[in-house]
Amino acid sequence: MEHLPRREFLLGTGTAAGIFLLDRYGLGALAQGADQLIPWSDQPPPVPPPAQAVIKNLTPWESLDTWITPNDKFFGIGHYEWPKLDPTQWKLDVLGDVGTPLSLTLDELKARPRQNVTYTLECSGNNGLPFFTSGIGNAQWGGTSLAGVLKAARIKSNAIEVVFFGADQGTEVVRAGTPLELKFTAHFARSMSIEDAMNPANILCYEMNAEALPAEHGAPVRLIAPGWFGIANVKWLRRIELRDTRFVNRFMGRDYVTVREESRDGEMVMVESSVGRGLLKSAPGRVTLNNGHYRIAGVAWGPTPIAAVEVKVDSGPWMKATIAESNKSPFAWRFWHLDWPATTGEHTITSRAIDVAGHVQPAMDDPIIANKKTYWESNGQITRRVRIG
Repeated sequence: MEHLPRREFLLGTGTAAGIFLLDRYGLGALAQGADQLIPWSDQPPPVPPPAQAVIKNLTPWESLDTWITPNDKFFGIGHYEWPKLDPTQWKLDVLGDVGTPLSLTLDELKARPRQNVTYTLECSGNNGLPFFTSGIGNAQWGGTSLAGVLKAARIKSNAIEVVFFGADQGTEVVRAGTPLELKFTAHFARSMSIEDAMNPANILCYEMNAEALPAEHGAPVRLIAPGWFGIANVKWLRRIELRDTRFVNRFMGRDYVTVREESRDGEMVMVESSVGRGLLKSAPGRVTLNNGHYRIAGVAWGPTPIAAVEVKVDSGPWMKATIAESNKSPFAWRFWHLDWPATTGEHTITSRAIDVAGHVQPAMDDPIIANKKTYWESNGQITRRVRIG
């Protein structure tokens, strides 16, 4: 559970406006007065029509300028429909390999001990496609402990996995076009081990930035699992099942699977892994001009605390950026900036994050990125282009 200093707690427990008063860590706070924004010259293309039903509300990096991302600027991803559930009729069932099955109303969940966590949620497909470059946002999520609810259900000793089912559903087809074709209706679902599910940071979330969780972000209740990619944070939650076998569905075994070519004893083989935890990453966010001085500002995040961010302009040396004051949350992004004596012309700007264990965000030609065949988990160094003068 996140612990905030008293002043920040008081601001954060009122209205959404109170939450945004905490934004002394944002890109705007790193500016030097009235700044002129210098637009990137490599703006991403618009989301193509087939993907518009899946990806919504992508806010350009230049506009992600507050530490807390407002609800109306937070990206959304849907895999089937975008349901709107009646909170007064909604219930969460907790069943399967449990000693005490539960069926909880929203009021009953809200009556349980409250827990807040500030967490930067990123889609695992972010930066994997040319048009998908800002599938990320940071919010204060409010709810109650997932571990507390699971303990109340009394998990049986034979259970090994927790499966989270959403209300959103759609048609699935397996082995299409063959005699073994199977077509069926399925609910969105993801699973994790009991050990992962019992992490005290995980919450059953019903508030986002001190407001009721919006429908497009999973209302009335969604899972928030800090440290994991967005796909694990199941929206429109309706059912939690404890199982004694591994759960495999489209979103665990067929889709959201990273395929990478790796060397094994001199032979290149394809290795498949299910998308899960977040990865170390950073991005240049904006370039500004103030009274003749240029500044590059950006964001860094990852599953472990950020120790440093370095920035490279064109083919020059890596330069250490200044990281903004800690925001007291181990799960939230860190803002950084670098004052830049820019020269006229077009320039490339690249950033890389380094965590407390010494891990460095990989370059795009690193085999872990270059040999990846799918667009998931694209945490290679991001390069943007800007024209000065």
